[in-house]
Amino acid sequence: MSAVLPVPTLAQAVLGQAHRVKSLQAPAHAPEWKQMLEELGFVAGEHVAVLARAMPGADPLVVRIGQSTFALRRAEADCVLLEGGTTGRLAAPIDAAAGEAGAAHA
Repeated sequence: MSAVLPVPTLAQAVLGQAHRVKSLQAPAHAPEWKQMLEELGFVAGEHVAVLARAMPGADPLVVRIGQSTFALRRAEADCVLLEGGTTGRLAAPIDAAAGEAGAAHA
């Protein structure tokens, strides 16, 4: 008997790993989030990656969807269900200390 694994969400994604959006699932208390996310480009099949998480608490997240970059709260990112597996490396994570992607520490 195999265990059913939960569908990963954007909030759980590893920094810089490319994924594809599977679907959106808004919470009961905020059904309007689904439409807001769709209008930003979070639609099935679109490439998406988390580029950075704020410290402390990892909220908000810097997210790349297609060619656009947004800041999403973790609760909003939890609405974005991802297809299983990754599609490779979309971009280098943002170095929070340097403020740019792929920056080296001095």
